[in-house]
Amino acid sequence: MDYLPEDPFMLVSSINMLLRDDEFDTLESLCYYFNREPDDIKKYLLDNDFVYSPTQRQFRPVGYDQN
Repeated sequence: MDYLPEDPFMLVSSINMLLRDDEFDTLESLCYYFNREPDDIKKYLLDNDFVYSPTQRQFRPVGYDQN
């Protein structure tokens, strides 16, 4: 993957896949690799109803992050 997609659903899918498949060990390392700020990604996805769960190392829909 050469870049992170802009579409929020594709972005969530891509980030979750890269973290799940151990391409990156943290969201921060993934973001820095793609020259993006983690806080910017988190805010953009929160604005699109996704929140990051650090314990599960994935973005989840708002409301499902408690499980």
